[in-house]
Amino acid sequence: MRPPSGVALAARTPWFDADACAGHRTVRWEDGERVGEDPLTIGTHHDLASVTKVVGTTTALMRLVSDRIVGLDTEVSRYLPGFRGGGKESVTVRDLLLHRGGLWEWHPLYIAAGDPEEAYRVAEELPLRYRPREGRHYSDLGFILLGRVVATATALGLGQAVSELVLGPLGLDATRYAEPAGEPVATGARDDRVEIGMLDSGTPYPVPYRSGDFSGWRRGPVHGRVADGNAYHAFGGISGHAGLFSTVPDLLRFASALSGYREHDALVRPEVAREFFAPGPDEAQALGFRRYRLRLGGETLTVLGHPGYVGCAVGFVPDRGVALALACNRLLVEGTPVPGETLWHELLKATATEIEKRSGR
Repeated sequence: MRPPSGVALAARTPWFDADACAGHRTVRWEDGERVGEDPLTIGTHHDLASVTKVVGTTTALMRLVSDRIVGLDTEVSRYLPGFRGGGKESVTVRDLLLHRGGLWEWHPLYIAAGDPEEAYRVAEELPLRYRPREGRHYSDLGFILLGRVVATATALGLGQAVSELVLGPLGLDATRYAEPAGEPVATGARDDRVEIGMLDSGTPYPVPYRSGDFSGWRRGPVHGRVADGNAYHAFGGISGHAGLFSTVPDLLRFASALSGYREHDALVRPEVAREFFAPGPDEAQALGFRRYRLRLGGETLTVLGHPGYVGCAVGFVPDRGVALALACNRLLVEGTPVPGETLWHELLKATATEIEKRSGR
């Protein structure tokens, strides 16, 4: 496996603050040869990919649940009337946040639909793949629908809703949907080859299409635009599952705020935050957030967070003042890129080691 072209990371704890970056934010090729590169900086803007699920959609829903505008145990069909039939009537907002709604994991909506409204309709009308609540099946489609719930409940577009509910109140000025808020920018992918390969192999999800059914593939570097196919091709860069760009300092600010959630009760009521942070039926999955273990001496802390396919991740430990951020462009390599989860776990281990050293545990 090939290491990423560039990596930036930061950790904020009661014992130390640290950040570091190395490598390159862009790589250029000509005729298959690497011919140029630009250095990565700590303030480089990155495509968050699925980190959008927590920074945008989940935190917006925390705010809406706190304000009693959305109910966790309300059926999704209450907000999205087209989400009905085949057992969908029983699926709740909570089920989708836990990835237990029975939805398909992925579907190329950009092939099935010609515009965002039609793409949402297709997402709502797709039959369930599993029985609701029978198990956890990580689903982009579930978070696409949750983004639609946020937009419907607020009577705003998703981008404006997340800006007003989350980004503005937390001062995340470098975080924006669809395109970076400024320079410099990390290239997210070499092209659309990943989804082309998914379609032509039928792996990991069987779908009734092949790459030849779509004419809008990007054949060159994906720079300053969302790498995810559904977010970019179907929704113009604004979706519940992907679409945000941000920087390591903004991710750290976000994680610090959620770690100190009691001090942000205008954003989320503490009892609602604790409900979102608690494990669901699957120990490693909370409401929207994934749960990771951080071992410190004889104590095990829980890190809440989420990784993204392009190479970013964010995490925090509630009530303990621990915030973590990672950003890299792992897809800009020849061959097989190192998994983002591997890089994230390395950051968790390094943070634990440094805390133990500094705190004398």
